[in-house]
Amino acid sequence: MNKLLTVAIPCYNSHDYMRHAIDSLLPGKDKIEIIIVNDGSSDDTAAIGAEYENLYPDTVRVINKENGGHGDAVMTGLREATGLYFRVLDSDDWVDEEALLKLLDVLDLMNASDTPVDLVITNYVYEKVCEHKSCSINYRKTLPTNRIFGWDEVGKFGTGSYILMHAATYRTELIRNCGMELPKHTFYVDNIYVSYPMIDVETMYYLDVDLYRYYIGRADQSINESVMISRIDQQLKVNRIMLYDMDINRIENDKKRDYLQYYVEIITLATVALYLRIGTTEAEETAEAFLDEIKAHNPVMYERIISRPFYRHPIRPLRALSRHISYPLYRATYVALRKHFGFN
Repeated sequence: MNKLLTVAIPCYNSHDYMRHAIDSLLPGKDKIEIIIVNDGSSDDTAAIGAEYENLYPDTVRVINKENGGHGDAVMTGLREATGLYFRVLDSDDWVDEEALLKLLDVLDLMNASDTPVDLVITNYVYEKVCEHKSCSINYRKTLPTNRIFGWDEVGKFGTGSYILMHAATYRTELIRNCGMELPKHTFYVDNIYVSYPMIDVETMYYLDVDLYRYYIGRADQSINESVMISRIDQQLKVNRIMLYDMDINRIENDKKRDYLQYYVEIITLATVALYLRIGTTEAEETAEAFLDEIKAHNPVMYERIISRPFYRHPIRPLRALSRHISYPLYRATYVALRKHFGFN
């Protein structure tokens, strides 16, 4: 492996914004490998990728493939990666130059080590461009800073501060060999991407820099509420994979198991909240049936959800209170929180 870091950029009809993503990585120069995965685009994505490949042949590679969705593009980039570490950059996002150079310094140290860490964690920033707002997510209260550590030194993750794809730089060998398969033609697979390899992670390094800039504001963006509701079947599909295919309950380390269970709970909360947000009787019945399904197929997770305090497990009231009380209260709370925090 002659590169420190491989960054895969899945691109589907991304010609309007992919240049910004690519340009933000170029300061990495010879230490970085940029793999542009053209996922069957019908616009100028392939041509733009070829332009960068010609200009920077030692840094940029383009892989043109039939459309398979975001997860399939990520898996393609992972199979082709030659860097010691691997991460994903969505084509409408970008990275901070100063933070990128600091990350590469850390990866240089890992490259010189006999035992490079499994995961390097950095901060990410929600960039709400249309609102001229930004919000940085960091882990200063949870993780030791600027040194190697294991799960026993990890503190309690606060609500909203769990590790997303944007924060994770995995050791390539680990994520490639962990058995993860991202389903084709499915949105929201980044939740599988960031949690499935975590089962095998033993050592970590937290670099407290705002690396990843996560663009929020496009009407067709997958995290837009109306888009998520229209694709709720895909959210449910990903949720089921995390509940039933990831064998979290077998993890021996208490803190690792607790964190991953918590993360799956958050994804389950999002699924249930979206069904209740729809507001139809059919959607409500689907949400109830999903909770019954969890009880039958993953009783450990179900017991965890309903046996802890309401504030930590907000799904619990749906089972503890009458639906005539809990459903309207749930919807009103969701709308209020969405308005206050501005999340999609």
